[in-house]
Amino acid sequence: MNKAMALLKKLSATDAGWGALALRVPVGIIFAAHGAQKLFGWFGGYGLTATGGWMESIGLAPGVLMAFLAGSAEFFGGIALIVGLLTRPAAAVLALTMLVAIFAVHFENGLFMSNNGYEFGLALLAASVSLAFSGAGKASVDAALSRSN
Repeated sequence: MNKAMALLKKLSATDAGWGALALRVPVGIIFAAHGAQKLFGWFGGYGLTATGGWMESIGLAPGVLMAFLAGSAEFFGGIALIVGLLTRPAAAVLALTMLVAIFAVHFENGLFMSNNGYEFGLALLAASVSLAFSGAGKASVDAALSRSN
């Protein structure tokens, strides 16, 4: 087995069961939808330029690049979670994205969402970290990849 295939097999390995599926699909939908808001303006979002302007205004510069990076992590990472493809690295990137969101946007507002706090970001961070440790679980592309070869 060549080195690339060995790395792919290692990244896709999972001993997780059905619980990971129950976690990754709804969390993936949430992330993909939020990313689509940032990138494409879908689902009531503002799109890349407006989101970039807002990010610039809170000190995340250059704003459009930061919006592109956050939106791409959320959109493509969310899709990866839904199908269970490279779940561990996708979840790690999403966890990092949530850390930035929590500390750059929400932390100073306290815990509760009613005050634009970090509780939702914290829940998504916890789910992402859990999936980074467990892997995709059952009914995933990762499970099929780890069984092949």
